[in-house]
Amino acid sequence: MAKSKTFLSLVIFSTIFVHAQSLLLCYQCVSTHPGCGTPFKWLWHKTISCPEEDDLCVKVIEKVGAEERITRDCLSSLKGFRTDIPADKYEGCRKSSVDVKLGHYVNNSIPELDIKRDYYDSTTWCFCYFDHWCNSANMSTSSNLLIVLISIFFFVRNIDQ
Repeated sequence: MAKSKTFLSLVIFSTIFVHAQSLLLCYQCVSTHPGCGTPFKWLWHKTISCPEEDDLCVKVIEKVGAEERITRDCLSSLKGFRTDIPADKYEGCRKSSVDVKLGHYVNNSIPELDIKRDYYDSTTWCFCYFDHWCNSANMSTSSNLLIVLISIFFFVRNIDQ
């Protein structure tokens, strides 16, 4: 009986793990949310499964003076309204691209709307796709979470015996 419980729990765990590996998991938050800035508190923020098969996790760092705004999300969620996404989307960080046509035919006297997106002094895009939750502050977060989950699994399994 104990062997069948162990086998069943192992099958369920491996099924969940294989299903979780099919789509990329990323954090989704903005640094105006508590714990999303620097340092990043990964337990406070939700994880989303990126909708596209070839999606990337993104961390966007926008700076103006001493103020810094960090956005964490899937690339497919930002494609619809961001025009400064760099063409090179490989693993790593790079400066944003400049869209010279952005707001070209607009005569706007309200500077708060930031139609030309020139409010920020620098914008850096960081892309990652090799590991779940890779748009966190450090890369060891996902491996630490995996260790905790495996430890809980074996602890619960030993209680049942």
